[in-house]
Amino acid sequence: MNSQPLSSQPIGVFDSGVGGISVLKHIHALLPHEDLIYFADSQYAPYGNKTADEIIARCHTLTDLCLQKNAKSIVVACNTATAAAIDTLRVAYHVPFIGMEPAVKPAAAASKNGIIGVLATVGTLKSAQFAGLLEAYGRDVKVVTQAGTGLVESVERGKLNGFEMANLLQQHLKPLLEAGADTIVLGCTHYPFLADEIRKIVGNKVTLIDTGAAVAKQLQSQLMKGNYLNVNDKTGEVRFWTNSEAENAIEVIEKLWGRNTKIETI
Repeated sequence: MNSQPLSSQPIGVFDSGVGGISVLKHIHALLPHEDLIYFADSQYAPYGNKTADEIIARCHTLTDLCLQKNAKSIVVACNTATAAAIDTLRVAYHVPFIGMEPAVKPAAAASKNGIIGVLATVGTLKSAQFAGLLEAYGRDVKVVTQAGTGLVESVERGKLNGFEMANLLQQHLKPLLEAGADTIVLGCTHYPFLADEIRKIVGNKVTLIDTGAAVAKQLQSQLMKGNYLNVNDKTGEVRFWTNSEAENAIEVIEKLWGRNTKIETI
C-alpha cells in the first residue's frame, strides 16, 4: 500500500512516443516542484494509423505503468490517444486525466482573416472529438485540414531538420498556405519540435498554435482544486521510460528534453 502523501506523488505523462515531451516541458516550467514520470510508447508509434481499440489497449497499458509509479494525475499527451481513449480511461480509473485536443477554439479567435489550418495525424482528423470541435468552434471560420504523414516518424528518429524534413513540411504546409490560412494549429504533440522549420516556410505573419501551455495550466488548476499540488520547494525529479527499439532512443529523448536525464527502458 502506498504511504506517500498524495501531494508528493508524481504526475504521469504518456504519449505514443517522444512528442509529449513538448507538453512535459510546459508542465515542468509551470510546476517545477512536481515530480514527473514520462512513458514514451515509441515501439507502437505512430498511433494515427491504428484502430481505436488498439489505441485504447495501449493507453490502458501506459496508465497501469503510471499507476505502478503512484501517479496522482495522468496527462495523455497525445491528441490521437485522447480522441480515442480518454473517455474510456476516465470510466475505468479513478485517477484524474488531462487530455489534448487540437486548438481550434484559440486558433479561431487568433485568426484575422477567418481561415485556419490544422496540421494533425489522420487519427485525430478522423475522430469524433475533432468533428465536435469543428461543430463547436469552427462554424464562423474556414478550417483547412492536413494530415502530417511522416512527421511523427521523423521526430521519433530525432530528425528535426535537413533537406528531407524541409521537403516533407513543404508538402504538408503548401495546401494550408494556398488556402490562405493565417493561423496554423500544431495538432500533434510531436509537431512543436518542428516549429522552427515550419516557421521558415510559413513566415512570421502566420500564427502557430501549440496547446502544451494550456494543458499545463489545466493540470495546475486540477491539482489546486484537489489540493494536491506538491508543496515541496525542491525542484521536482523528471524520469523517462521508453520501449523504443531504436539505437539512438536515449539520445533522441535527451535532445528533445534539452538536458541529460534519467532514462530507463520498458
